[in-house]
Amino acid sequence: MTVGDFVKKRKYLFWSTKNYDGLSNEAVVEGVLNYGDMNDVRELIALLGMQEVAKIFRDKSIPSKVGRQNYRPEIIHYFNLYFNKHVRQNA
Repeated sequence: MTVGDFVKKRKYLFWSTKNYDGLSNEAVVEGVLNYGDMNDVRELIALLGMQEVAKIFRDKSIPSKVGRQNYRPEIIHYFNLYFNKHVRQNA
């Protein structure tokens, strides 16, 4: 399964676009973590890998690094705890 296939099965998470194949991995991770359920999160991790999803989340969830970020505060808190438990910080 490709990222495009994954997104096309979950159009309800990406209502702001019709170009599902053109979404970056960063946009897909953001959409799934913000609006998906845990089954969506598990499938995304199976597709991209835990390390990659954690890296994208960590890189894009810190406002000082990206200027702005679109993760909700409760999502940042939850997935910081989740990825800190399951992925080494310097991995």
